[in-house]
Amino acid sequence: MLYAMVLFVLAGIAEIGGGYLIWLWLQEGKPFYWGIGGGLSLALYGVIATFQAFPSFGRVYAAYGGIFIILSVIWGWGIDKKAPDMYDWIGAGICLIGVSVMLFAPRQ
Repeated sequence: MLYAMVLFVLAGIAEIGGGYLIWLWLQEGKPFYWGIGGGLSLALYGVIATFQAFPSFGRVYAAYGGIFIILSVIWGWGIDKKAPDMYDWIGAGICLIGVSVMLFAPRQ
């Protein structure tokens, strides 16, 4: 399970970081190579996610979506300096519960 969580976090950093670089390029006038770096990071995210051992593509991506939400809140807090409020944390917690149900439910 530690391996899966590390992959989720790495994928999240690659996706959020890539999107953020493209945001900075297009919204804040950073040089075009920031956008290229962002695109490469987004491509890396797609590759990292394929290393998951779970057998279902859809379930892995759905579960990753919950992790992505939590990482996005943390990214906004640490990088954008926008402190999350109670509702951000409650929403992220609900997502984490949903991810846990999806990944750890006993299945045949």
